[in-house]
Amino acid sequence: MIRTRVKICGVTSAEDALVAVGNGVDAIGLVFWQPSPRAVSIEQARDICSQLPAFVSVVALVVDADDAFIADILKAVPIDVLQFHGNEEPEQCAQYGHPFIKAIRMRPELDVASAITAFASANSILLDAYQKGVPGGTGERFDWQRIPENYRDKIILAGGLNAANVKDAITAVRPYAVDVSGGVEASHGVKDRLKVNAFFESVRQADQY
Repeated sequence: MIRTRVKICGVTSAEDALVAVGNGVDAIGLVFWQPSPRAVSIEQARDICSQLPAFVSVVALVVDADDAFIADILKAVPIDVLQFHGNEEPEQCAQYGHPFIKAIRMRPELDVASAITAFASANSILLDAYQKGVPGGTGERFDWQRIPENYRDKIILAGGLNAANVKDAITAVRPYAVDVSGGVEASHGVKDRLKVNAFFESVRQADQY
């Protein structure tokens, strides 16, 4: 069985990034949306990235950002993947010539298959819980059964995951990857080492089945 990849999002310090690295993280997410309590500046992002080893992907999360801001990020920070969390259209996401993830919030009325198909040019689709006015990091989960069977091994599953439920999530969905932020925090933007360790242990247990 293919190993479930893990992304830790909302990293705000090199110390927290290295805790994730020590657990075998595949990617860290840096939030460049200033209203978020997990937001980082370009300077903070550069410091975090300078201490990462090879083979850990760096993901830049943006929300309806303007072209100039995204260009500044890509120029100053060694970003591997852009993650769009707003109302961006497929053409907007693809125009930077950079690998990208499109986050789709699971609104009750959403046609999930159609939404995923619309972003066929994305390298991955991240499915997150929906909360009005909040583009991500809500701490809420959604009904995993809404994910079409034929897409499950291609998506990044997010939304309210933590050490207590990620094993069930992986067993039920078998996603390509899982994404966690608040579920491994001591407070907004500060990761909890024990929660991070426990999360990875739960993922490893799920992968054994």
